[in-house]
Amino acid sequence: MKPVAIFQHTEVGAPGALPAVLEQLGIPSVVIPLVDGAPVPESPSAYSGLVFMGGYMGVNDGLPWMEQEFQLIREADRQGIPVAGHCLGSQILAHALGAQVRRNPRREIGWQRIKVAAVPYAAEWFGGDAGAEIPVFQWHGDTFELPPGAVLLASSADCPHQVFVARDRHLGMQCHLEMTPALIELSVERNGHEIDRELAAGNPAVSSRAETLRDADNRSAAMHAVMKRLYQRWSRKLAV
Repeated sequence: MKPVAIFQHTEVGAPGALPAVLEQLGIPSVVIPLVDGAPVPESPSAYSGLVFMGGYMGVNDGLPWMEQEFQLIREADRQGIPVAGHCLGSQILAHALGAQVRRNPRREIGWQRIKVAAVPYAAEWFGGDAGAEIPVFQWHGDTFELPPGAVLLASSADCPHQVFVARDRHLGMQCHLEMTPALIELSVERNGHEIDRELAAGNPAVSSRAETLRDADNRSAAMHAVMKRLYQRWSRKLAV
């Protein structure tokens, strides 16, 4: 099988647990470190699937390399190659498929709950968790509209569009299911001032520094199990 290409945009936006989860599913992967200056491939045909990770930048920033990612995703869509996105990556995917990306009314930071849609299709993707509330890690200020024909699989109280599937192959996840305890600690170290600012403003969708760091080992492990179920379903459409 050709490898899945994982696009890393920033140091904090590392793939985290994703490569290990893909390995558990028997899926080879390769990281394309845009953070270190690697170019965006001109064609997706060397890969069985594409995954786009997070980052502090935005879809509407007009960055040349992001425009190249949009084109790469559209070509992958034409070739039937599945694409997935985490946080910024989900916004990149949504935009490439024709959806608007805008500011969310509130920033979501830290451990928040998403609610899986109570429909069979959501249960198929989440492995039987239809209607369940699942703790996930968040760190974002933007949100995506749904691409034409996409199906919403999960929402949160402060950001209704959390997880979607398009064409039964492309998976967008606003949340950071890939986070490890080390990445959580790095996020708080580098960007904890955002937590302080939002809490001072009374934002209820933000966890304190202490709560964000609390029990990170167990919380991350439970979240990775959710990510594995989603990628197990996503992997059915991988190009061979």
